Amino acid sequence: MPREEYILDPATIDCNNVIADIEAIRELNPQRFEMEQLTAIVYEDTEKDICVGYKDLAEDEFWVRGHMPGFPLMPGVLMCEAAAQVSSWYVTRHNLMGDYQLGFGGLDQVKFRGIVQPGKRLVIVLQKTKGRAGRIIVCRFQGFIDERLVCEGEIRGIPLPKNL
Repeated sequence: MPREEYILDPATIDCNNVIADIEAIRELNPQRFEMEQLTAIVYEDTEKDICVGYKDLAEDEFWVRGHMPGFPLMPGVLMCEAAAQVSSWYVTRHNLMGDYQLGFGGLDQVKFRGIVQPGKRLVIVLQKTKGRAGRIIVCRFQGFIDERLVCEGEIRGIPLPKNL
């Protein structure tokens, strides 16, 4: 994919500019333990509806031992989950779903373009493209390792009752 098609040029992302660390993410996102797929949020632009977060991949991630023993690869579904969690944080922070919590409603046009392994940082860039409070939120996402595109797609968020 040409760089001009990136939501945000990964070379411009400052991962040291932490807007929300794991504790701040936990205030808005319900995932815990092995299902927490974000380490920090480092960028948001409410005019363009862009948000960037990352996941630092440790050597002891729950999937390392069994997902390709000897050559651990982050499962694609977890890359998509990381994008969903960036979306959830952004939508909740800016009350874009109204009186509802954002739920995972579907994926479209997902492509995996590279290897994601422990010891790396997966940077997720997300842009809301459609949304109606209480109905649906649609976002494009792109995942990068060392400024190289490794995954992309579109994620749909649906309303769930708060306090499940």
